[in-house]
Amino acid sequence: MKRLILFAILLFFSFSFGQTNYKITYTRTSNGTLVENQDPIIAYSNEIFTRVISKSIDENKNIYPSEFFNLDRKSNTIIQIAYLNSDNSIVTKDSISLIKQSFELIDETKKILGYNCKKAKTIINSNTIELWYTNDLKVKGAPTQLGQNLGLVLELVRNGNFVISASKIEQLKKFPIIPKNEISEKTVDLLTYRDLVWKSRFTTIPIFKEEIINFSDASKSNDSILRFANGTIILRKVKIPSIEKGSQVFVDVTEQSNGDAYDRTGSVFMIPMDKKVSFLDGLKNGAKTLPVYENGNGKKYQGVVSTDDYSSLIELMRFFTPFGIKQYNSLQLKDKIWEEKVSYRQDISELTAALNNKEVYIGTFIGNYDKGGHKVSVNLTIHPEENGVSKASNVVSIFNTTNVMEMAGQEYGTMFNSDKGLVVNFKLDKDLKNVRLRYITTGHGGWENGDEFVPKKNTILLNEKEVFHFTPWREDCGSFRLYNPASGNFPNGLSSSDYSRSNWCPGMVTNPVYIDLGDLKAGNHTLQVKIPQGANEGSSFSAWNVSGVLIGE
Repeated sequence: MKRLILFAILLFFSFSFGQTNYKITYTRTSNGTLVENQDPIIAYSNEIFTRVISKSIDENKNIYPSEFFNLDRKSNTIIQIAYLNSDNSIVTKDSISLIKQSFELIDETKKILGYNCKKAKTIINSNTIELWYTNDLKVKGAPTQLGQNLGLVLELVRNGNFVISASKIEQLKKFPIIPKNEISEKTVDLLTYRDLVWKSRFTTIPIFKEEIINFSDASKSNDSILRFANGTIILRKVKIPSIEKGSQVFVDVTEQSNGDAYDRTGSVFMIPMDKKVSFLDGLKNGAKTLPVYENGNGKKYQGVVSTDDYSSLIELMRFFTPFGIKQYNSLQLKDKIWEEKVSYRQDISELTAALNNKEVYIGTFIGNYDKGGHKVSVNLTIHPEENGVSKASNVVSIFNTTNVMEMAGQEYGTMFNSDKGLVVNFKLDKDLKNVRLRYITTGHGGWENGDEFVPKKNTILLNEKEVFHFTPWREDCGSFRLYNPASGNFPNGLSSSDYSRSNWCPGMVTNPVYIDLGDLKAGNHTLQVKIPQGANEGSSFSAWNVSGVLIGE
């Protein structure tokens, strides 16, 4: 491949002399307004070759990642080059894209920069593209790969509102010299090229790759992955790079059953290490070593609320495994083709302040009692955003009743069987503006009459005044049927995974609710969560997993 590209570039040089050469500068407008801070497109063209490049690259002021291409019209071959970063570039060769292009030629004309132009139209991915091209200069070219063989494209209009138009045309004595470093050692196929360019536009931080979360005495920690609660918790220390203001941050999870047939609660969490005691101490030394919350119902709840000496877990994502995806795909039903894995992806940009430029412990929990358990992968991705706005400059952990250490004796979130519910007294060290409570809630337990299947009102009080209430409920669980091969089928024609639930479905993420709290002064405050939790039925009981962090400026 490298030899082919080298030959094409040398051929490019040998035929470019003696041709009439032009340099065309293009600028972009959106809805009639010039796009600010844009990097103009430069096209060099003669009868045989076209080179399309950004002005910054043309002037050796690379912005990474950046792409450009050279076109040989004799072979209809495009050589695409991408600078992924200062040390890495890739090249690919494409001889099909131009051949596949087709246009409707429109009987309309107009002048652009004094040249007579004709109109062509095509539709790409539901976008209507109009091209205005001229044959007056006897050369072909365009600001993109589209329409390169029509003539010299002087204007491209997408959906009537985004325009790339020629602002200047210059005749040159010779074609520009192509730098030798464009002949990259790394030549790849077109699909790989596109994938590498896409991935270079953001930062991926791998947390876990195909790790098993199960219940087994054989589950042991190693140098990089810590395992607790008989393997139902995996934990890793991760260095998070500096995150540019306004960037978007996502957490990605993929899951497959490795033996467990049931729907289970999952959580991706971060352990705050800002106080004397941390949740990591509880993982190492037992749940009983964590601060205890009591509300008078006779039970002791370990590590669920923040105190002066302890910060509760910050939940990045709450997800729910489906019934046996992948492992039980052999359970066949007519017209059902089961999915191989379930993917969860959630925007967690508002938690950037808790992650930015820090070394943090990130863990994943799936509650189960199965030796095979589940196979999971977890990544964080960071996406720079032009003119982005910071989501929050402060993240304060308040409570998390999800009993992540369930398989190591941590109490279920049953404190809502008391009218008092969950009460957290917390102290702010400084004033916070535009404070919101990032609240995640899901109901669990029981059978037909348990809170998993019965709508229950959640009420939030700040300093003894109600600030929000709602009834968390999901009615779209049937949408996830193909993720649930092992879900039980009932005489009424429904599967267990079809039934509506208290803010969750097997195979989905539970989204946070954001509750406006206004500006909060430094000092002591109280947050209270009240839910009319259902009564026990024999050995069956209900519980609520609720987590809350304050985000503010």
